Amino acid sequence: MSFTWISSYWPLLLTGAWQTVSLLVISVVFGFIIAIGLAFAQVSGGRLTRLAARGYCTFFRGTPLLIQLWLLYYGVGSLLPMIPGIRQGLFWPILREGFFFAAVSFTLNYAAYEAEVLRGALLAVPKGELEAGRAFGLSPWKLIRRIWLPRAIRIALPTIAGEIVMQLKATPLAFTVTVMDLYAVANKVRQDTLLVYEPLIVVTVFYLALTAVIARVFRGLEAQVPVRR
Repeated sequence: MSFTWISSYWPLLLTGAWQTVSLLVISVVFGFIIAIGLAFAQVSGGRLTRLAARGYCTFFRGTPLLIQLWLLYYGVGSLLPMIPGIRQGLFWPILREGFFFAAVSFTLNYAAYEAEVLRGALLAVPKGELEAGRAFGLSPWKLIRRIWLPRAIRIALPTIAGEIVMQLKATPLAFTVTVMDLYAVANKVRQDTLLVYEPLIVVTVFYLALTAVIARVFRGLEAQVPVRR
């Protein structure tokens, strides 16, 4: 095996790693925010709100992420240039890139999975704690912000960590819509040098290292905020 090619491709490898991490962070942060709304919609929303939230989660959890990504990129992406003013708009440099569609697709998909995790965690919060908060005169918003949501997140921490790792492992799909992530860089190295295993080993080591970091961070969080059952 030869890894001498790294000296020539390391700038591209760094760029690919940055693209991968960016996709992960964007989809997890914004997906988690959406998931909170979806979870509360299912737990305490009205009938139509619950049905809409469940339908969203069912669709995105029940269809392959690759299909969702392609529908956005090849479907919506091909229609955007036909909208008057889009090409001349301020955001066209962003909207024309595959990274944008990958970030949106990953975010929507992650939100559906995380919403189900949070829904279960919200239902697992002891009712006595919520009743105690109401007895102290907390408004519904303060009850959610100070008791219900923080308690649910603490309960769901191990599962959230697992979902983030799963999201990390889904990022190579961005390669299919022209995003130059780390896997795309490895594929370019393979085409240029005819080396197959070495680029994949580098990608594997990167993913393993990032997974270890995620696991360590969440174990530290769990140690700081132990769940009392």
